[in-house]
Amino acid sequence: MKNDYFYNMNKAFYQLIEASTAHRLNREFIRDYIFQNSEKLKDLMQIALNENDKIHIKACWSLELIFELKLDLLLPYLDDFISKIPFYKNDSAIRPASKICMFLSKSKTIKLAEVQEIKIIETCLDWLIQDEKVATKAYSMRALHQFGKKYPWINDELKTILSQDYPNHSAAYKAVAREILKKLK
Repeated sequence: MKNDYFYNMNKAFYQLIEASTAHRLNREFIRDYIFQNSEKLKDLMQIALNENDKIHIKACWSLELIFELKLDLLLPYLDDFISKIPFYKNDSAIRPASKICMFLSKSKTIKLAEVQEIKIIETCLDWLIQDEKVATKAYSMRALHQFGKKYPWINDELKTILSQDYPNHSAAYKAVAREILKKLK
């Protein structure tokens, strides 16, 4: 049985997302489609934020590319995004969510409320200490480093976590950890 959202939105759009793949060109097609049909962003966000929807992962893939170029489009959905991402379970949804968090941490134009920053920080810390994929951990490290400029306590946490976990991870993890630790000295 299809998700309730399927019946509340244009079926052709839902099927477009359902048929999409992780290939970059395919995700760029969805991104460009949203840029040309901005009213569909609401539907894409509904899919992405509903972890019970089997295609929510595919929606997350496209959101990453959308917000990489136009992060301000996230603003109407920011609180929902921040409140839902800690509950994502699938690595394929967590990775783009962590990258979007990194975009938010580096944004010069989007001013997050302190409560939003703290929620993102907590989520990134959880991703960093849990058994997540390297890309998620790398984006989390970078986001936390950015937030550490405003909240110095993060730097101590980051140093401790990265130093303790360093020997147990891949070369890719170690490369990002070295980069962040060097910036924290």
